[in-house]
Amino acid sequence: MSAKINAQEFARRRKELMAMIEPNSIAIIPAAEEKTRSRDTHFTYRQDSDFYYLSGFCEPEAVLVLIPGREHGEFVMFVRERNREKEIWDGYRQGPEGAVENFGADDAFPIDDIDEILPGLLESRDRVYYSLGRDPNFDQRIMSWINTLRAQARAGAVPPGELQDLDHFLHDMRLFKSATEAKLMRSAGEISAQAHIRAMKTCKPGMYEYQLEGELHHEFLKNGARAPAYNTIVGSGKNGCILHYIENTKKLESGDLVLIDAGCEYEMYAGDITRTFPVNGKFSEEQKALYEVVLNAQYAAIDAVKPGNHWNQPHEAAVKVLTQGLIDLGLLEGNLDELIADQAYVDFYMHRTGHWLGMDVHDVGDYKVSGQWRVLEPGMCLTVEPGLYISPDNENVDEKWRGIGIRIEDDVLVTTDGHEVLTASVPKTVEEIEALMAS
Repeated sequence: MSAKINAQEFARRRKELMAMIEPNSIAIIPAAEEKTRSRDTHFTYRQDSDFYYLSGFCEPEAVLVLIPGREHGEFVMFVRERNREKEIWDGYRQGPEGAVENFGADDAFPIDDIDEILPGLLESRDRVYYSLGRDPNFDQRIMSWINTLRAQARAGAVPPGELQDLDHFLHDMRLFKSATEAKLMRSAGEISAQAHIRAMKTCKPGMYEYQLEGELHHEFLKNGARAPAYNTIVGSGKNGCILHYIENTKKLESGDLVLIDAGCEYEMYAGDITRTFPVNGKFSEEQKALYEVVLNAQYAAIDAVKPGNHWNQPHEAAVKVLTQGLIDLGLLEGNLDELIADQAYVDFYMHRTGHWLGMDVHDVGDYKVSGQWRVLEPGMCLTVEPGLYISPDNENVDEKWRGIGIRIEDDVLVTTDGHEVLTASVPKTVEEIEALMAS
């Protein structure tokens, strides 16, 4: 599908981050922990995104340390040692040697030696950059290393004087995708798109939501995406009105819509697509009317994704179209501007129109800078996902509308002259969807 991030790009990222932090500082990033699934089994391991972004290293029980200006090398890793018996059971380990040879570390030490070595690396550094509060256990270890140095102050040890949050610098870097990252996200988007097409082709009344989920995951795996980027949502009928519905147990019934929000993770980068389509392949009049309001809102929002526009402009564009559509269909009454100002649409559209997308499906990066909406720049990637959800319990609307939930979502990369829709190959007009399902 795509080239992987190479060693030169990982090195460039580390160099860029070290140039941002203050001189005579140290940055510490722990790997993700393994998570117990049940008793003595674990969930499939997934590396912490920040850790991977700087190293490409995918093993647990590791710590990455950056020390700008260190004479013996600025990039230090602590990793598990090689262990023949454990490798027979659980798989190959890089060991300190592999961390140096294959991942570019200047120095690498056994993770079991970190309590003896890391205080020495901290000594005489003015600042420690670290994401405090994310891992309480590791927070305590950081403080214990600093306290070790404080206890040795009379013997001449100089502990760091300041703890500073690393996220601001690192997450701002991650917000801007390189050319290689954009390629990986195109691949994640295209694999996810083919999975949605497969679901549309396969869908028929009498199936269960989880069977469509299986079709999606099959397509992910077949194309080298080993996992979904998030829990797959397959909500048919009134389940489409539950924003994060993941039970996926209901039988698909003719006459209902099914809302699928699903995307794969490919080489650590997320796809995120939502499509809503009729179980029997044909939209009813009410379904079609609401659907086309949402689709037009999405078109307007995508048009607002371009350099120089701010983060909230796509949302504002979507809200305007959705509110006017609700007025036209008789679901809201009043003046457009007043209804928007009063947020009258929130009964039908209660979420934002998008979020940053990257290594995490809800990716990192500030939405506001100095209290102002962030200006969109080339390399940023976001979702555009307006929707309308008519609660089955909403007695303020005609019964024919109740229980209809619709969302349409695509992944959009900001380019130098506008935008690129990374997931455009999935049909989304009424005519395209009905033609695909009829075929």
